[in-house]
Amino acid sequence: MSLSCGLIHRTFGDQGIEGTVFSIGGNRMPAPNRRTSAPKEGVRGTIYIYELTNINQVDRVGDAPYFKSIHTRMIRQADTDDKGHFKVLLPVGQYSIFTKKGDLFHASRRDEKNNLAPVEVLSGKMTKVDCSVESDHKPVY
Repeated sequence: MSLSCGLIHRTFGDQGIEGTVFSIGGNRMPAPNRRTSAPKEGVRGTIYIYELTNINQVDRVGDAPYFKSIHTRMIRQADTDDKGHFKVLLPVGQYSIFTKKGDLFHASRRDEKNNLAPVEVLSGKMTKVDCSVESDHKPVY
């Protein structure tokens, strides 16, 4: 894994986030006798880790989960490996994780306070995160 933004050279122990970036596309609509499971293989991509970001701290594109800009501080940016895996060491805290589609940031998950793609890093623990990027074959739900 290569990190493509300046890193603070401090050791945080083995704590942070790790996971996989998946491509989401095609028919995702639930139907009888058909399962909608996550893709089996990850894809190469970049994740963007920001301070915990609320929906009112972004410039949103309509009602879609896409954002032109994010008005909180970016903490890190990390590229995945060929299988979509990433691992980023971080200090204890709460963060928002975004991917990108073209020039737009993407985060489809929110919590009850409208924080976008929230992730909490706990002392001495790696938090598992699965992210998605939209494929050129838009998903149908």
